[in-house]
Amino acid sequence: MTTAARSLDGADTMASAAPRNPRPEAEYGQMVAAAAETPEIAIVGGGIGGLAAAAFLHRAGLPSTVYEQASELRAVGAGVVVAPNAARLLRRLGVLDTFLERAVQLEVGWEFRRWQTGTVLSAEDLAAACERLYGEHTYTAHRADLLDAIGSAVPAGTVRLGRRCVELDATGPRPVLRFADGEVVEPDVVIGADGIHSMVRSTLAEPSPATYSGLCAFRALVPAERAPSFARRPAQTLWIGPDHHLVHYPIAAGRLVNLAAFAPAGDYAIESWTATATVEEFLTEFAGWDPRLVDLIRAAGTPGRWALLDRAPLRQWSVGRTTLLGDAAHPMFPFFAQGAAQAIEDAAVLAACLAEDRADPARSLRRYEELRRPRTSRLQEVSHARSFVNHLPDGPEQEVRDTSFRDADPLVANSWIYEYDPDAAMAAAVTGAGG
Repeated sequence: MTTAARSLDGADTMASAAPRNPRPEAEYGQMVAAAAETPEIAIVGGGIGGLAAAAFLHRAGLPSTVYEQASELRAVGAGVVVAPNAARLLRRLGVLDTFLERAVQLEVGWEFRRWQTGTVLSAEDLAAACERLYGEHTYTAHRADLLDAIGSAVPAGTVRLGRRCVELDATGPRPVLRFADGEVVEPDVVIGADGIHSMVRSTLAEPSPATYSGLCAFRALVPAERAPSFARRPAQTLWIGPDHHLVHYPIAAGRLVNLAAFAPAGDYAIESWTATATVEEFLTEFAGWDPRLVDLIRAAGTPGRWALLDRAPLRQWSVGRTTLLGDAAHPMFPFFAQGAAQAIEDAAVLAACLAEDRADPARSLRRYEELRRPRTSRLQEVSHARSFVNHLPDGPEQEVRDTSFRDADPLVANSWIYEYDPDAAMAAAVTGAGG
């Protein structure tokens, strides 16, 4: 018996196979029908969201091909917070142990400090409360380490590197992808996981130009041996002051300290994770702050700098058999540290929807969007609002805010973020209990 198998690049390869135990005709027919209903899935973008989609699809028995324009898989950026809602999904993929080899388990989170003196306004005991409340801990990591862990759940040969997608036609019965080298691919489903400057989104969604937020971000890494002891603790610390705030935490198994700082943008409008600044520019923004924090900035290498541009939630993610995922669908300010987590959640829900309704991919994508868009839109909105709270000028409003921090329990207050489980959300939607 000779069967034809389709390779990842679309070529047919022939394989001879003589099954030792021929299956009954009825069972064989069911297998053929199931294979016919397995859609060919193309994922544009090999970042955290794209690889998570490939991993969850594989777990659901759905093969996919990831088209990544870079010549190698690498995560641009530095640190990332992996809260319980994301850690839960890494465990489900079977990669949490791999991730933990280089991650840092936080003992303290939401540690707010006063900008001039470093006075602690509030702190959350994550070591005692996080697993008890949500069944998982909170971790910090280098983005590359998170990408590697997720990638370990993706079958070999799934990712095609150096494939820059330049055009999408979603108007026909099957979407058509065209690449810079002239290759044309016609899959059953296209998932746009191509980031904040998504080509797929520009094709699907109504034009929605980004607006000026007035903020820019600096990011930098400090070798642990050069960082002061307060920054090496397994803690996520937020220094807040007029028009600025700075976050730091250890990553890479404690070998590095990640800095992410936010300041007025002035006329700076470059939205790129590869743009850089100087340490002097970084220091200028935080002149007059606690000397310990200034010393930490001074120990950093060349910082990155990018403008935070504002984008309203999209009214529609999916057209026919094409949809969006992660930053391509819902770019958000980083003030709740949920960008990567929401991309991973998207991937889990999308895979489940496609697996449940293989015969009608367009219907599966509509359901995925209905399940995910309200949650991600809410996170976009609360992340946007957080910048105003963190950057209050010194005065009566700032004093009220600082007092509220002492009385707050952000781990409990944000339970709607951390307790989320895709399976439960899908089941609740079916029963009408919400999503």
